[in-house]
Amino acid sequence: MVIAKVLFWSSLGALGWTQAGYPVFAAALARVRSRPVGRRDSTPSVSLIVAAHDEEDVIERRLENLLALDYPPEELEIVVASDASDDRTDELVQAVAAREPRVRLLRCERGGKVAAQNQAVRETRGEILAFSDANAQWRADALRKLVRNYADPEVAYVCGSSVYEAADGTNREGTYWRFEGWLRRNESALGSITAGIGAIYTVRRSDYVDVDPRFGHDLALPYLMVQRRRRAIFDPEALASEKPARNIEDEYRRKVRMFEHCWLIVLRGRMLRRLGPTYLLEVLSHRHLRYASGLLHLILLGASIALVRDGLVYQIALGAQLLLLLAAALGVGLARYYVLVTWATVVSLVRYLRFGVPAVWAKAEGTR
Repeated sequence: MVIAKVLFWSSLGALGWTQAGYPVFAAALARVRSRPVGRRDSTPSVSLIVAAHDEEDVIERRLENLLALDYPPEELEIVVASDASDDRTDELVQAVAAREPRVRLLRCERGGKVAAQNQAVRETRGEILAFSDANAQWRADALRKLVRNYADPEVAYVCGSSVYEAADGTNREGTYWRFEGWLRRNESALGSITAGIGAIYTVRRSDYVDVDPRFGHDLALPYLMVQRRRRAIFDPEALASEKPARNIEDEYRRKVRMFEHCWLIVLRGRMLRRLGPTYLLEVLSHRHLRYASGLLHLILLGASIALVRDGLVYQIALGAQLLLLLAAALGVGLARYYVLVTWATVVSLVRYLRFGVPAVWAKAEGTR
């Protein structure tokens, strides 16, 4: 029973820290050790890249939105990197490009989002690289808000904030992202964030890293910047919006796909090299332990069952876990969301170990 008690308290402590203790600690530390960013309004040249695969339903709306940005036209080029689209995506982009010189189509061989982004970076010249998804919408001043942060010479990466539109069904991703946005603000104040937001982010060209096509920029670029003694920050005033998956089940499948790439980076991406103590704590707490939360829950549940006869505390712990599972089974919104997303970390790890990670993937249902 000694081993069971060690497993119980260590898994409970790790879950408590990553889900509650670390966010509170980061917020408190940010109040006393904040590193402000030197901002100044400016308009450097920007290459704005939209990677797209079969996005005929949204690509025209996306381009209209980007062309309406409050940014000098002569300083902005918009490149749609088509990842071997075989619908009308390329045709629609070319039609817009024929009347708008800022827009260009770049046809890529099928290699996945990151491969298309890497190719587009090599074929553009803007001082600042901006990236967005095909289904996102930016507020008119979003690009100006992002690039003002590059007045600070330490800043290499800036992501904005993504607001989720109302889901068609039962998804609770918006609630999760409000919490994540708050935590990112605190991490940014401490120095650097541990992950970005794919709908709206920028990188100084001189700092861009041509990453493995199986890696996602969201998780890979921030820690790679920090390893190079640069900053990756969050600007909550640079706003984008996007449509979430229509229900929790679709969100679960999307999370499995995303976490496969996260496990690849965690296990093979050398995330913990050359990090200062504060950022190392951020990565371990917010990324490693968060992705391990499904395994930690399984360990906690098993230990609770083994120790149920050893005292009231173990009985309460087991009861609380069973109550959470029952609420999820009955479809209680946040409980079901938490259980499915946490379980996705386990399923994705198994899939990663069995099959590896492909560079290409299908877009989530209902997000267009």
